[in-house]
Amino acid sequence: MKTRVLVLAVLLSASLALFLGFRHAGRVRAEALDETQPIRPVVVELFTSEGCSSCPPADALLAKLDQRGRLGNAEIIALEEHVDYWDQLGWQDPFSSSQWTQRQQDYAAAFRNDGIYTPQMVVDGRAEFVGSSQSSARSAIVEASRVTKADVTLSGITASPQQARLKVDVKMLPDPASKEASVWLAVTESGLHSDVKHGENAGEDLHHAAVVRSLHKIADAKPNEANAYSGELDVSLDSAWQRQNIRLVVFVQDSKSRHILGAASVHLAQ
Repeated sequence: MKTRVLVLAVLLSASLALFLGFRHAGRVRAEALDETQPIRPVVVELFTSEGCSSCPPADALLAKLDQRGRLGNAEIIALEEHVDYWDQLGWQDPFSSSQWTQRQQDYAAAFRNDGIYTPQMVVDGRAEFVGSSQSSARSAIVEASRVTKADVTLSGITASPQQARLKVDVKMLPDPASKEASVWLAVTESGLHSDVKHGENAGEDLHHAAVVRSLHKIADAKPNEANAYSGELDVSLDSAWQRQNIRLVVFVQDSKSRHILGAASVHLAQ
């Protein structure tokens, strides 16, 4: 009888472990906060497409990272960029743009990759890998949070249905080797989805987080100066974008290495 009870207990324990494994599959493992170190922003970019059958798991991973917001000492700032080179293969992605394809090509040149692919995740312009890899994402984000960043501050934020206004201040760039760095402004929208009719994801209802709606260069940052940049900006907003899902992201990027030197973001709904 004791043997039967022991066997039953082992089977129940194994079943419970298997159940919990399935239940927690896909979750991003938590990373301990180091209270001796500051919280630093880390920009996580995903190059993706609704026409790519291997992209939905990467989209889901970015959404989880975006929802989590923090991983250890990293404040995660997500950017989902839909490339356009899948658009001729059965489904035209409504969020795609040649601008994001060009940005991915710029990264390929910096990383000395032979070509571009989806899904690709790029963390702070310093690491790239297949965008659905949770382990790679976690380690790259944690590593990026250890890098000293420029202090980017967003303030004086006001918004109407078609325009937002904010003040941007960028303090000393952390890398003295950065002779050419630019300040960029991105507008992202979450809560978007598509009922895909054709292509590799036909029949799927795909959901997205932090889709980049616009991205443009604000100015050049001044190297070796206490105030690398300061200015007030008017940001155009499409009235069709859902204001409660809009985020403004400002980041500083080295023009040669493509390393992101500092960043900040704010939700318009706040």
